Formats: sequence, C-alpha cells, structure tokens
Amino acid sequence: MTQVMQHTSSKWLSKAGLRPTRQRMTLAQLLVGDGQHRHVTAESLFDAAKGQGEAVSLATVYNTLRAFCDAGLLQEVTVDGSKSYFDTNTHDHPHFYWEDEARLTDAPSDQLVIAQLPDAPDGAEIASVDVVIRLRRKS
Repeated sequence: MTQVMQHTSSKWLSKAGLRPTRQRMTLAQLLVGDGQHRHVTAESLFDAAKGQGEAVSLATVYNTLRAFCDAGLLQEVTVDGSKSYFDTNTHDHPHFYWEDEARLTDAPSDQLVIAQLPDAPDGAEIASVDVVIRLRRKS
C-alpha cells in the first residue's frame, strides 16, 4: 500500500471515528485509496482483497462493510431485494443497474426530476429515496 493510499484510507476511517485496524485499512484502501468512487459487492471486495494476497474472510468483509455503512462512509444500494452493492459516494444520486452484467453505475443526477413524493404515513418520515434504473442491452 503506498503512503498516499494509506493516508487517504486512514483519513477516511478517522473522519467517521473508526479505528484503523489492519482489515479496515486493507478494505478502505481498496474502496477509496485512489480517490475514485466505487460500487462493490461484498464478494467482489473479498475477491479484490484476496487478489492482493490479503488474509481476510468473507465474514470480515461483510462485517466491515456494515460498519462502514453504519458510520456513514458507504451507501448500501439493494437490487432485487437480495443483492447489495456498496457505494463510496454517499450523496443522494440515482443509479443504473445493468441487468446483463449485474453491475451498478451512477446515473446523471442532473437529468433526474422527481416532481413530488407521496406523503409519508402518519408517524413516519421519509429517510431517503433510492432510484435504481434497470437497464439491459438492446438486442
């Protein structure tokens, strides 16, 4: 891990008050070390860590991603009610889900217009609005 990537990862963890353990640093470096936004699944992050020779279990990856989400470092985007992607861009923005590739990408926020949301039921408030636009390649 380069010094710059290590610093970026450490800073990312510390802004959320998370201790920079070896596993957290390894996964943070893969997520934000180069400063680029990512959409990952637990499995793809696990594979990337293994590919770099890191000794981390899939359970640790899941637990670490959950801790990152709870700390506000990641946004979880659920597709099909069962498949979760984790997005390093935590600002509100829409996504494209490429069905043929099982891949999530950002959609242009400036092209999305939501004129009105329904009122929340009594005793509830809207916490967030997730927009996932499903795509498939034309035949």
